Amino acid sequence: MKSENLVGIVGYGGYVPVFRLKTSEIARLWGKAEDGLAVEEVSVVAMDEDSVTMATEAVRYALKSAKIDAKEIGAVYVGTESKPYAVKSSASIVAEAIGASPYLTAADFEFACKAGTEALQTCIGLVASGMIRYGLAVGVDAAQGCPADELEYTVACGGAAFIVGPKLDNSIAYFEGSSSYVTDTPDFWRRCDRPYPEHAGRFTGEPAYFRHVVNAAKALMDELGYKPEDFSHAIFHQPNYKFPVKVGLSLGFSRRQLESGLLVPHIGNAYAASALLGLTAVLDVAKPGERILLVSYGSGSGSDAFSIAVQNSPVRGNPTPTLSHLVAHKKYIDYAQYARHRHKLVF
Repeated sequence: MKSENLVGIVGYGGYVPVFRLKTSEIARLWGKAEDGLAVEEVSVVAMDEDSVTMATEAVRYALKSAKIDAKEIGAVYVGTESKPYAVKSSASIVAEAIGASPYLTAADFEFACKAGTEALQTCIGLVASGMIRYGLAVGVDAAQGCPADELEYTVACGGAAFIVGPKLDNSIAYFEGSSSYVTDTPDFWRRCDRPYPEHAGRFTGEPAYFRHVVNAAKALMDELGYKPEDFSHAIFHQPNYKFPVKVGLSLGFSRRQLESGLLVPHIGNAYAASALLGLTAVLDVAKPGERILLVSYGSGSGSDAFSIAVQNSPVRGNPTPTLSHLVAHKKYIDYAQYARHRHKLVF
């Protein structure tokens, strides 16, 4: 899918909580995780943090990066599968917190881990059509994992926000096109009355993750006439370390192209923020003229693929820290503190 009017990235920001839980601490209680996950530690929210607070932090960094007035934003879309309210908009809270309301469209997006890129596609369409000047898309999650389940070794917390607008000379990057691949593949789910998601084990790999990511990426490259060597960086959804590396190599990308966006060993799988956090990390280091492939994945199942051309180096630093700074700034907690922070103790 290519829009008639090009849309650029005006500003972006990421947020990763300071607390970390080592996977070795999880293994101390429940045993060793599956080999190949290669996740060293996972980011954990503080007692007073949730998806809305993390989204707000990421958006504030994005606004400082964009240097625009929040009132100029015409759409606020928050993609998450861990809303603090079952019935109440998270997007409206974020819009209010940054001073963007009340004259805008706002909504929460759902599609498991691709909810953030789904929000991004919608913002691109609204900007390209001229309906709004700027759109704000957020991917954020305070991920859930059942105690002792293998998911607990990989689930994490974090958020990423992107402000998009018409492509201008000072845009950080711009979107060349996107493609989506969606089917009804039940690899991962959570009923409304259940506190933790369930999954189909290895079924989540071959017929689910790999099938959708590969087809979305190939469709995009075929439409734009690109090959893996035309991209400097490739970012794939990161449920663990093994999956994005395997799918990247199978598509013809090198480990060098994958390295800059691979955050999962250090923070885990932040679900709807996973691929978008990878994009923030890559944009922090990408050079003008480079091209980025971004492919998300959401269970249920679907993938969104984007080709992004870098136009300018962003100005980062205080008060808009690089993602590497946020990842490096951490404080370790034990499993008891983690269980308290994630409200796993029910009285």
